[in-house]
Amino acid sequence: MREQEQERQEGQRVISLPHAGIVVLIGASNSGKTSLIQRLTEEGTLRPSEAVSSDAYRILVGDEEYIDWKHRPREEADIVYNDYQRLSKLAFEAMNTIVAMRCRLGKLTVVDATHLQAEHRKKYIDLAQQYDVPCTACVLDLPEATLLERDAGRDHPRGRQRVKQQFGQLKRSLRGIRDEGFDRTYFIKTTDGLQFKRRENQLLVEIGAGMDIIGDIHGCYDEMIELLDQLGYVSDREGLYRHPEGRQLVSVGDIMSRGPQSLRTMSFWMRHVDAGIARMIDSNHGWKIARYLDGRKVELSHGDENVAAELEAYAKEAGQEAANGLREELKQFLLSAPGHLLFCQDGVRRVVVTHAGIRDEYIGKQSKRIQDFCRYGDTEFTAGQAAPVRKEWYIHHDSGEIIVWGHDPRPYPAVVKNTVNIDQGVVFGGALTAYRYPEQQFISVKAHRVYAADPDSPLIRWERGRFSPPNLRKFVDGYAVQTGLYGEVKVRGELVKAALDTVSHYTIPLEELVYLPPTMSPPPDVAADEAYLEHPREAIAYFRAQGVQTMVAEKKHMGSRAILLLFRDEQAGQAYVGRPTLGTIYTRTGRAFFDAKTEAEVLGKLNADLRAAAYFDHNDTDLVLLDAEIVPWNLKARELISAQYAHVAEAAVMDREQLLWKLREAGQDGREVTEWIAEMEKKLQSAQTFREAFQKYCWDVDGLEGVRIAPFHTLAHSNRTFFGETHVWHMEHSRELTRASSLFLETEYRTIASEADEAEVIRWWQDMTEEGHEGIVIKPGTFIFRNGGSRMIQPALKVRGRKYLHIIYGIDYLQPENLKRLKQRKTGKKERHALMESALGVESVERFIRKEPLERVHECVLAALALKSDPVDPRL
Repeated sequence: MREQEQERQEGQRVISLPHAGIVVLIGASNSGKTSLIQRLTEEGTLRPSEAVSSDAYRILVGDEEYIDWKHRPREEADIVYNDYQRLSKLAFEAMNTIVAMRCRLGKLTVVDATHLQAEHRKKYIDLAQQYDVPCTACVLDLPEATLLERDAGRDHPRGRQRVKQQFGQLKRSLRGIRDEGFDRTYFIKTTDGLQFKRRENQLLVEIGAGMDIIGDIHGCYDEMIELLDQLGYVSDREGLYRHPEGRQLVSVGDIMSRGPQSLRTMSFWMRHVDAGIARMIDSNHGWKIARYLDGRKVELSHGDENVAAELEAYAKEAGQEAANGLREELKQFLLSAPGHLLFCQDGVRRVVVTHAGIRDEYIGKQSKRIQDFCRYGDTEFTAGQAAPVRKEWYIHHDSGEIIVWGHDPRPYPAVVKNTVNIDQGVVFGGALTAYRYPEQQFISVKAHRVYAADPDSPLIRWERGRFSPPNLRKFVDGYAVQTGLYGEVKVRGELVKAALDTVSHYTIPLEELVYLPPTMSPPPDVAADEAYLEHPREAIAYFRAQGVQTMVAEKKHMGSRAILLLFRDEQAGQAYVGRPTLGTIYTRTGRAFFDAKTEAEVLGKLNADLRAAAYFDHNDTDLVLLDAEIVPWNLKARELISAQYAHVAEAAVMDREQLLWKLREAGQDGREVTEWIAEMEKKLQSAQTFREAFQKYCWDVDGLEGVRIAPFHTLAHSNRTFFGETHVWHMEHSRELTRASSLFLETEYRTIASEADEAEVIRWWQDMTEEGHEGIVIKPGTFIFRNGGSRMIQPALKVRGRKYLHIIYGIDYLQPENLKRLKQRKTGKKERHALMESALGVESVERFIRKEPLERVHECVLAALALKSDPVDPRL
C-alpha cells in the first residue's frame, strides 16, 4: 500500500511505525534524523538496537564519521575524497548486512542516512520485499535556511555548498518518492507536536484459556454445530456460541463453497469474529469469494458457484437491498482475514494456524507472497496437468511451533514434523475435525452425507493410494507422532535412519508390519530382600501407588515374542495388506519369525483350525491380530544359546570342577583351604544353575511338533480393537484360541485384589522360579490405566526369578558384591520407552483397523522401531 498517512489523535498528527521491517529516514544533512531517533529512543518508542546510522558505521568500520576534503590542496583532496567514498561504501555494506539479518528475524530497523537518491532508497525496498517485511519512508522536508543554520553549529559542518546541493536533490525527489514502492510514506515539515506510535503485530494472539481449531467446513453448517456441541460450546441469548471456560474458536478457512449452507456458515463466523470470540484465517475459496463480492471478474468453480446461487436466493427472499448489504459485510469480513495467526503463551510462540501451509521464515510476517502461500500452499504446475501439484512443504518445518492447517483433505488427521492437518473432507463425506490446544486432542464428527459427489475427490484418491510407499523424506531427519495415549512421541533422526535401514533390508513388507510390541521394564525399585534382585512385592507396590486396585499376574513363557496377523481367507488379506494372504508371523523387531515353508505350514494349520472352530464367524471378523510368545526359545535363539550360553556354561562347570578338585586335594595334604573350598562350591553351584536355567527352555522340535504359541493379547478384530478390555478378558479369549487349535498354548495367570492374593502370587512365583521358570508379568487390571485419569502408567512390569537372572546378569551375579552393584541400576529410560512404544503400538493398530493409508500406520511402527535403536541396558 502506497499512501501518505494523515492520522490525527486529539488534534495532533500521529505517525504510525510498523512493528517490524525497515523505516528509511530521508533528508538532507541537518534535517534532524539523528535527533528524531534519539527522541524516539528516550520516549521508549524505539529500542536503541532498532536504529542504525551510516555515521556510526563509518566510525565502526573506519574510525571516522566524516572526512573533510574541501579545504585541502587539489592533489590531497582527490585522495581524501576517494578514501571517504571507500569508507562510506564499506560502512553501508556492513550496515545493510545487519539490516538484512534483522529483517530475517522480523525486527524493526530505522536507517539513519540521507537517502537522497532513488537508487539508494531502492536497496531497502528490495531488501524488505526479499524478507517479506514492510518498508516505510519518513521524509524530513525542512526549509533550506534551517538546514544551513544547523550546519553552522556542527562540530564537523558539511559546508554551505554541500547542504544546498543536498536540499536541491531532496526537492527533485519529493514528487517521485510516493511511487517508488514504499508501503507507507510520511512527509514531515516539523517534528513539533508530532507523535509517533508503534503498530502491534496483528498476527500475534494470546492462547488464553485454550482454543479449538476447526478444519475446512465448506458450508457443512449442521456438522459444524454438532462439533461445537461436542466441544462444549453453548449458544447464548444472541445466538453466539461461547465456551464456559472462555476458550476461543479458530477456523483454518474455506468455511464456504461446495457444501449446502455457505451463507449461513459465513454469517456465523462473521458474527463470532466481530464479537471477539472467534478468529478465521484467509483461504483460497475465501479469497475468490471476496473478489467476487467486490465485483471482480473471477471464474466461480469447484463449488464457489454455490455461493452465488445462495446469494441470488437470498436476494429473492430478503430483497436486493438486504442482499447488497450482506455482500458488503461479507466482502469486508473475508478481505480482513489474516493469512495466518501465531498463538503465543507467556511470550513464547506455540501454535501457527494457516490454511494451506507456511514456511518457517514466513511465520509472523505479512506480504502478498506469504498471503498467497498461506492460501494455496507450495504448488507448482507440471506439463500436461491442469491442476497444480501440491508439494510437501511441511517436511521442512523445523522451527518448533505446531502448525495447524487444512486445505488438503485426508481421511484422518495427519501429524508430520509438528504440523497438523485437520481437513478430513467433510464435504466429500468424510469428517469435520477440531484440534484442541493445549490438550492436543482431536474431536471429529462424521459427515451427514456426501455433499460434493466427486468421483475423483481427494478422499477417493487417498483410498486408491492407500498402499502407496511412504515418503521417507518426511521421516529421515526425525519426526513426531501424535498418539492418543501419550500425546506427541518424538524420535531423533539418527534413530530413524537406523530403523529405515532395518525396514529396507530385513523386515517383512511394510503393509504387513502393523504393530511392534513395546519393551517391558522390571519394577522401578529393586527387591528389598537381600537375596533377590527382583521380587513381585515391588511391582505390586508400584501399581498400588499409582491407584491400581486390581492387577493380573501372568506366567512368563521363556520363548520369543511374536506377532500373528491371521486372516479368514486370502481375499480378506487382500483388503488389508494389498495382496492375497492368510497372514504373517513376525518378531518383535519386524522380521519374519519362520522361514517361508514353516510359516506357510503354521498359517495353514491355524487357519484350518480357526475356521473349523467357526472363530471368524463367531466373532464376526475377517482377521485376528495377536501378541504372543512362541516356544521353545531355541526356535529363534539357537545361535545365541550356542555362542553365549552353552559354551560358557560347559567351560565354567568344567573349570570350577577342576579347581574344586585341586582345592580338595590341597586340603587332604593339610593345607588350610576350607574357605576357598566353600567359595568354590558356591561358584560351581552357580555355574550349574546357569546351565540348567537356559536348558529349561530348549527342546528339539520336528516340524510343527513341539512348537507352541502362547497368545496373551488379542489386539484386534477387523471391526474393533481390544485395548479397552481387561487383562482377564484377554486371558479368557486366549483360552478360546487354545480350544480352537492345538498350536495355541494357554497362559497361566492369577488376579491380585487383596493382600491374600498378593501372598498367593508371591508363593506361586517363588515355586515356579525355583523350578527354573523365567517369572511373571504383573499388569494393571485394565489394558490401559492412567494415574488419576491423566498420566499413563507402565502397562506391565516383568519380575524374573533368581535362577533365570543368571542368564541375564551372569553366572556369579548373586555374589554379595555383585548384587549390591546391580541394585544401583536405573530403569527410568526403559520405563519411558515402554510408555512411548506402548502408545505407538495402540495408535498403529487403531489406524490399521480403520484402514488408514500405509504411511499413517508406518509412521507409528517406524517410530517404535527407531526407539528400539536407542541404547538401553539390554539386561533390564
